[in-house]
Amino acid sequence: MALTEYPAGVAFPGVIGRTTDESAPAWPQPARAVPGSPNVLMVVLDDTGFGQLGCYGSPIATPNFDALAADGLRYTNMHTTALCSPSRSCIVTGRNHHSNGMAAITELASGYPGYNGVVPFENGFLSEMLLGHGYSTYMVGKWHLTPSNNETAAGPYDRWPLARGFERFYGFLGGDTSQWYPDLVYDNHQVESPATPEEGYHLSEDLVDKSMQFIADAKQVDPDKPFYLHLCFGAAHAPHHVAKEWADRYAGQFDDGWDAYREKVFAAQKKLGIVPEGTVLSRHDPDVPDWDSLPDPARRLYSRMMEVFAGFLSHTDAQLGRLLDFLRERGELDNTLVMVISDNGASAEGGPTGTTNEAQFFNNAQESLEDSLARIDEIGGPTTFNHYPWGWTWAGNTPFRRWKRETYRGGASDPFIVSWPQGITAKGEVRTQYAHIIDMVPTVLDVLGIEPPATIRGVTQSPMQGVSFAKTFDDAAVASDHHTQYFEMLGHRAIYHDGWRAVCPWPGPSFTEAGIGFGQPISADKLSELDATGWELYHVDEDFAENNDVADANRARLIALIGTWYVEAGRYSVMPVDGSGLQRMIAEKPQAAATRSTYTYIPGTQSVPFFAGPRVLNRPHSITASVEIPDGGAEGVLLCQGSAAGGYSLYMKDGALHYVHNYVSRSLHRVSSPEPVPAGAHALRFEFQPTGEPDLPAGKGAPGLLQLYVDDELVAASEAPVTIPFAINPGALTCGLNPGSPVTPDYSSPFPFTGTLHGVTVDVSGDLIHDSESEMRMAMARQ
Repeated sequence: MALTEYPAGVAFPGVIGRTTDESAPAWPQPARAVPGSPNVLMVVLDDTGFGQLGCYGSPIATPNFDALAADGLRYTNMHTTALCSPSRSCIVTGRNHHSNGMAAITELASGYPGYNGVVPFENGFLSEMLLGHGYSTYMVGKWHLTPSNNETAAGPYDRWPLARGFERFYGFLGGDTSQWYPDLVYDNHQVESPATPEEGYHLSEDLVDKSMQFIADAKQVDPDKPFYLHLCFGAAHAPHHVAKEWADRYAGQFDDGWDAYREKVFAAQKKLGIVPEGTVLSRHDPDVPDWDSLPDPARRLYSRMMEVFAGFLSHTDAQLGRLLDFLRERGELDNTLVMVISDNGASAEGGPTGTTNEAQFFNNAQESLEDSLARIDEIGGPTTFNHYPWGWTWAGNTPFRRWKRETYRGGASDPFIVSWPQGITAKGEVRTQYAHIIDMVPTVLDVLGIEPPATIRGVTQSPMQGVSFAKTFDDAAVASDHHTQYFEMLGHRAIYHDGWRAVCPWPGPSFTEAGIGFGQPISADKLSELDATGWELYHVDEDFAENNDVADANRARLIALIGTWYVEAGRYSVMPVDGSGLQRMIAEKPQAAATRSTYTYIPGTQSVPFFAGPRVLNRPHSITASVEIPDGGAEGVLLCQGSAAGGYSLYMKDGALHYVHNYVSRSLHRVSSPEPVPAGAHALRFEFQPTGEPDLPAGKGAPGLLQLYVDDELVAASEAPVTIPFAINPGALTCGLNPGSPVTPDYSSPFPFTGTLHGVTVDVSGDLIHDSESEMRMAMARQ
């Protein structure tokens, strides 16, 4: 990375004599981009299906995405890995996801080269490459490329954005976050959002504000320096958060249901030329009920959930529009290469019924239809963490079958838009050449006239695995140079070669039965059996939507493709094939903090992610705060974990000590001291003692006794008939205040403690009961 160097091969080009009068100085030269080099803007959407943008046939209004397509190109044969972190690693490196160690999301890392969740330094990021050629580099939004156990203040930080070539970062490290109360990181440290929802805050707006600020900061100093902005919206991943007026724009528009949506979108796709002539819409998914079979209350609820999703996506489009207007007004847009992609197909993690709170889904504690209907006006607002039913997922991937995490085209084919007014002559055209997201970096480098670097920071670089498709910009008929592409995601496999596609689903419970579609490890004999009988074959050059399995009629071709899959798997570190999720989730990871029975937290420090904090659910535990109460009393949070979606808080209010357990927003269980805590130094303690066993399949954590102590004297007790059974999500733990949405409506955030808080100690020496399947469900829904 040549940021400031002397010319290549020259130690010092000046002259050094005995004194300055017989010497000649020479300065190290900073890297400068070639004059006229275009800016690069990557826009990465989340969980946005092939049939969800207006320019791909959707009734959802996306005028700014549509305008980019009208001024550029839409690709109909672009492919992703079918999952979040893996796709994101391909987009920034130009290498396959297993080559990047990203077989799945970082939370499912396991101890094999293709699966360890650590992108090797020999696979340089586009940001590292462009930084060495004089570009400003900014990462804004969702990251999800750091090993999950390294996302704390303890680091290490070597796989955070600033260590991988981005000069500035503003966004969130994990897989999802609230749009109203996000888990924000600015460069290398946590920050709070600059405003509240009541003040009009929304994450998508904030991300675009920060994008514009970063660009303006540099441009006002060096107007000729190009930028690379990698903008990753949290949209359209759940929670689908948007102001009510945006959702209300779609009132009644989805009342005819997901079957009708598919028919309308498919008709529009044929008219727009998004699908080839003769394409047949894929069959009705067996896991999705017919819309007409649903009772009226369910249809009312599900329609509103889709209205909120549509408003969310339209709101995201409007924020992109603000950024494009900003660039246009400054004369930058015409020479900006824009690429828009989604990381995978639409997401089915809302399950068959959707949810007002994903924490209920994680905890097997789904509220009833009646309870969801009672909150219908809140859906999309700050008190919910909502997701739509998977019938809308299936519809969002029109015309394809299935969805995210599976290697059918519904999971792995996505909208892809390229716009570069100054560099692409063709306008509003459709491109059908086969491509994969590993081709994006080689294409950018090709356009910029930059060779992939041989080394970055002294590390020899691996070869690019994608190929440039820049020649397709102005030639609709030119053949693709991407002939073969393997797929593997949680055991689901596929292989593409020159117009044919073989797919092998992973055995195990159906999505409906398992909830998240993960399977179990299988033996080598079982894998051989799958190879013999489990593969399907589609001639996708003629069967765009993978409707007709022609394996029986083309056995020799199928056998050759299976062999090709194994060749590619060996080349790119795909082996061993592992369709498990649960085992990978619970496997011990390196570098994690040592397991201990006591944890001490200090006010004024960063929040601690759920998986790095104490596991207090379903076990005896205590929380002890060392405080000094001033004359006149004190109030505020001593320790809290979670949000309005579920969690607990130990706090003082009106002079008294309180504890609240929020059972996934379905009920609140409290205990309060009857008298104010007197002024002076005190040990304020909460204790939980289980009084029964958890019923994890029923979504019920252990009932127990909630007890409050002041200086070892029991001052109050009450019974909690049910507690959170497994996971608090969002689950950050904070000492001394409650950032984000308040765990309890008893106070408004952040409600900092106004006395002196020396520290809070959590003791979890009691036995832990846990539900590994729920842990897996939570991780997969956060991709």
